[in-house]
Amino acid sequence: MYEPIRTKSVHSMADTDFPHRTREEELDIQLAGHLAALLAVTDDLGLDHSAGLIAEQVTRLRGAAPIRAPRPNADTAELHRRALALAGRALVVAASRADTAAAILAANRMDAHTAALRTPEPLTH
Repeated sequence: MYEPIRTKSVHSMADTDFPHRTREEELDIQLAGHLAALLAVTDDLGLDHSAGLIAEQVTRLRGAAPIRAPRPNADTAELHRRALALAGRALVVAASRADTAAAILAANRMDAHTAALRTPEPLTH
């Protein structure tokens, strides 16, 4: 009456057909992504020393140095706001994976960008 099912169930195939990542690996990937985005904004701001520290962490997490191509932008306040948000995201992920070095770096960047936003920009003529 009915033809029997000849293929495996998709539910049984899901467990064996592709590699799974551990939670730690997923957090590493997420943290590296947030730090790479923060690195791009930090490069745009021209903060070479801070960018170097962030690049070290990205290299540690990814196993390869990040590609860097600064794009100077005139709106530094917007760049500082973006960097502050990215550093906050990196801090949350670093804390959840207990990565002390990345957490300290992200917290320091948050402090620096918060201070930069409080300081008025000099007037240029």
